[in-house]
Amino acid sequence: MFQEYDVIVVGAGHAGCEAAASAANLGSKVLLVTMNMQTIAQMSCNPAMGGIAKGQIVREIDAMGGYSGIVTDLSTIQFRMLNLSKGPAMWSPRAQNDRMLFAATWREMLEKTPNVDFYQDMVKSIIIEKEKACGVITGMGHEIRSKSVVVTSGTFLNGVIHIGEKKFGGGRVAEKAATGITEQLVEYGFESDRLKTGTPPRVDGRSLDYSKMEEQKGDEHIVGFSYMNTPKVKAADQRSCFITYTNQTVHDLLKTGFDRSPMYQGRIEGVGPRYCPSIEDKISRFADRDRHQLFVEPEGWNTVEIYVNGFSTSLPEEVQNQALRMVPGFENCKVFRPGYAIEYDYFMPTQLKHSLETKMVSNLFFAGQINGTTGYEEAACQGLVAGINAHQKAKHLEPFVLKRSDAYIGVLVDDLINKGTDEPYRMFTSRAEFRTLLRQDNADIRLTERSHQLGLAKDERLQLVEEKLKEVGTVKNVLKDLSIEPEDINEYFGEINSASINEKQKATKIILRPSVTIPSLVEIIPALKEKLSGISDVAIEQAEIQIKYERYIEKEQALVDKMSELENMRIPENFDYNKLSALSNEALQKLKKIKPATLGQASRVSGVNPSDIQILMVYMGR
Repeated sequence: MFQEYDVIVVGAGHAGCEAAASAANLGSKVLLVTMNMQTIAQMSCNPAMGGIAKGQIVREIDAMGGYSGIVTDLSTIQFRMLNLSKGPAMWSPRAQNDRMLFAATWREMLEKTPNVDFYQDMVKSIIIEKEKACGVITGMGHEIRSKSVVVTSGTFLNGVIHIGEKKFGGGRVAEKAATGITEQLVEYGFESDRLKTGTPPRVDGRSLDYSKMEEQKGDEHIVGFSYMNTPKVKAADQRSCFITYTNQTVHDLLKTGFDRSPMYQGRIEGVGPRYCPSIEDKISRFADRDRHQLFVEPEGWNTVEIYVNGFSTSLPEEVQNQALRMVPGFENCKVFRPGYAIEYDYFMPTQLKHSLETKMVSNLFFAGQINGTTGYEEAACQGLVAGINAHQKAKHLEPFVLKRSDAYIGVLVDDLINKGTDEPYRMFTSRAEFRTLLRQDNADIRLTERSHQLGLAKDERLQLVEEKLKEVGTVKNVLKDLSIEPEDINEYFGEINSASINEKQKATKIILRPSVTIPSLVEIIPALKEKLSGISDVAIEQAEIQIKYERYIEKEQALVDKMSELENMRIPENFDYNKLSALSNEALQKLKKIKPATLGQASRVSGVNPSDIQILMVYMGR
């Protein structure tokens, strides 16, 4: 009935979709197996993409030739660039999306991708022969063979949903859980545990009083996520979000349900996300705060459904409803669906290689929440990496690995496989030590050429990057050559409270002033306006960032170069750490478990200290 595939992808969430797309676009014959064809690329929680550090990840996926950035742009109902008051390393794009349009666009793009087949069924086990994944067995008993398998099970592995004292199996509300894979792999020797996440109630927007809330409009300048010329939402057409707040009455009402809360009664074993706590967790942990911010977010262009961001909860329904009606603007709210918590299986990611292939079973890859992460963006980038490497393995090619200095994606994977996680992992800019290099504005410059060499990013993408770099070079040369006279600039300096000059200065030196931008100079220096005519806004912004932050970028690049010495010192795959009697006991245990590929990776393993690395270096130097 079924042909043999190069790659089988299990699950069609954000990780599964990117895995299927990347493997297929590299030339593998792919089968995407999902329990429900109607929920491909479902936004299970908030209808939004990007945000702090997450926006950088989406732009990196796009720069590599993944689909998340394009799909996001085509379904955006509001766009904002966060952290613009800070340096460019902190700028992070975020979009509100039309939930239904997002999923429909993803499915349409996958259906238009050659080499992708679909099948609706549950996968109950992996076919493993001689420690190698060779396909899957479905719930209906079908045996489908492949050269590699990518498991992206999301919250479905033995998923259990909690609402107050009610408890029932499910991977999402109204969708059944997946069984079989955890039990099989644990029996094989894999280490598994439980995590928890939650989602807020959805309410009827027609029942809300927005006059009691603060309106939050989108940006006037829409940057978007994709580096391609993807149509973007028009600024004037954007849907507004709104902000309101809980209060002490809300908190007191919520507390009346604590005795029936699955979290406080111990019915939930899994650890929840630290940085996206439930509302009951917030009022317990931050008891000194008398209010918490709620974001009132529309679910799409043509729906009245509203997502109440900040009100995740698993309290009994009647408690949720009573408390919501005490929130300003929600006095008459009608609830479409209560919030709930979901508990699910994940596998400790220290059992993976940098390629996201499992160490115990070759040709088997994990991506997404199965690795302990939370968030669409974190899942999607893992899917991209796993899909690429499942293709590489199927075609007997070298694995594709991104380092910490290459991308936020590299930081995420490196953190997971070296440190593991006992709580849902979320990406932050603070996790990236080289974040000045890993900005959202230069992801295409960093990654597109590498992806093109791999065969994933198309010629059109590389051509756009080359044109951008050429324009950036032009802008920098113009500013380097142009001298500006005091009489042409001092009046402007007075307007912005900047010190005047007594002799002419090069434009590059003037641009170093914090309050001066290239566009502002273009408006007052006719010669500059003429020379930069026709240059794109993107190239002008990139040139300005490179000029203003040149010293910081050079300093960080020097650190990367220094670190690469350790990254290039490879540790033999079957290295016997027992020979090194001087290693600490903790380092010995961790190194034997993680089996780092390089000294650089060994230095980042939790529990391995600098003296242990020195011992390794001395021994390897022999």
